[in-house]
Amino acid sequence: MRDNGVVAVGPEPLSFDDVIAVARHGAAVRLSDDAVAAMAASRQRVEELAESPVPAYGVSTGFGALATRHIDPALRAQLQRSLVRSHAAGSGPEVETEVVRALMLLRLHTLATGHTGIRPVTAKTLAALISSGITPVVHEYGSLGCSGDLAPLAHVALTLMGEGVVRDASGRLQPAAEALKQAGIEPVELAAKEGLALINGTDGMLGMLVLAIDDLTRLVRTADVSAAMSVEALLGTDRVFAPELQALRPHPGQADSAANMTRVLAGSGIMESHRDPSACTRVQDAYSLRCAPQVAGAARDTIAHAATVATRELASAVDNPAVLADGRVESNGNFHGAPLAYVLDFLAIVAADVASMSERRTDRFLDVARNHGLPAFLADDPGVDSGHMIAQYTQAAVVSEMKRLAVPASVDSIPSSAMQEDHVSMGWSAARKLRRAVDGLARVLAVEVLTAARALDLRAPLKPAPATAAVVEALRETVPAPGPDRFLAPEIESAVRLVADGGVVAAAESVTGPLA
Repeated sequence: MRDNGVVAVGPEPLSFDDVIAVARHGAAVRLSDDAVAAMAASRQRVEELAESPVPAYGVSTGFGALATRHIDPALRAQLQRSLVRSHAAGSGPEVETEVVRALMLLRLHTLATGHTGIRPVTAKTLAALISSGITPVVHEYGSLGCSGDLAPLAHVALTLMGEGVVRDASGRLQPAAEALKQAGIEPVELAAKEGLALINGTDGMLGMLVLAIDDLTRLVRTADVSAAMSVEALLGTDRVFAPELQALRPHPGQADSAANMTRVLAGSGIMESHRDPSACTRVQDAYSLRCAPQVAGAARDTIAHAATVATRELASAVDNPAVLADGRVESNGNFHGAPLAYVLDFLAIVAADVASMSERRTDRFLDVARNHGLPAFLADDPGVDSGHMIAQYTQAAVVSEMKRLAVPASVDSIPSSAMQEDHVSMGWSAARKLRRAVDGLARVLAVEVLTAARALDLRAPLKPAPATAAVVEALRETVPAPGPDRFLAPEIESAVRLVADGGVVAAAESVTGPLA
């Protein structure tokens, strides 16, 4: 829930828009009064357990395989510091700022539910960290996706203690203590259970899932537009996208994709030029043209399933042990990342398949045996010029990489913590490879748009559909019309930016109105 651009965090579920606003657009946050009250009530119960002679996991014991040791009260502050320091064991490249901000927000939400026993002051410090734009340095490796994203979240908790390394709001790398002092944020001395409450969640996996769903929702619309451009420029037919044919197999994503393609192709002079059966001897188009709605549609339905899982997770309070409404503090297994890991893997699979079909359409443009009258490789002077020959190589290399990224991470498990944690989800790994797959899909679709736009220009004087012409016009703002060979890499990157920022879809929608 946003108020004047500030996301209010309370016990109620966060929305996708809340996560995107904080992660990608730098929105500030505040804890609601309900959140503060819920945290204060659960904290009272934790403090009662801390004073009890009966051991309570996470409050007065060690952790994981060391949970059998009862910790003397004089050592419990040290216990929390030691937990965070030892678990902040990440390695490898820095994780992107948007991912770290998402996991910070999602952890704050779980704290705000009142099911972790955290003190309100600790949660308020995390909120201040987010609002100030301070981003703890989190590393690529360290989470097994079970017991939560322990190492990534521990790096955040370390910052709350005034330790470790961060990037400030300007992106400058500096010690956490220095950044907190400059922002006027007092480091926290963690009390009983707080270290565990800060690190025992699936927030990194969930954050990356929400971000991927945002990206893929945009990219499957782009795939509908790029496929329509290819069908048009390759002199294919739009009759196969008719709603009465899609209704015979009533998958909602398929119907939406077919409807989008039909709308994008409306009014095409190129399509009209070969509708007369006497002028067109082809009976059926290749699968990469004819079955585009079936593939992109199935991807849409998979994204919808992933969004359902993410919505449930956004309504969750993941911690162990959890403080229940009746005051009981109970161990549980809700930190296991399997629900997230599975859909993260599913999305990498569909991204790879949509990309694979896109690459096949691009390849058809370059082959004189299949492109129906266009020059070889769409070159200005074939033989002297190579046209888009190597653009397709680049596209094929990305698709090949995406196929490897589609191998599921969630089927793997490496036992840890002296076999106490003997089955893990590897959901963090699934999320990390999905981010690379999403980037790859944007690049593959960009090459298709670039190539299809060139082909549409080469069909002159035949006129493309108003919607596809709008896409070509948007591309031509940074990429010149066909001509002799030019330095192609910058043109590909311009097309990638147009795809990634939604420019392709926006251009088509300037004619069609909102696409499904």
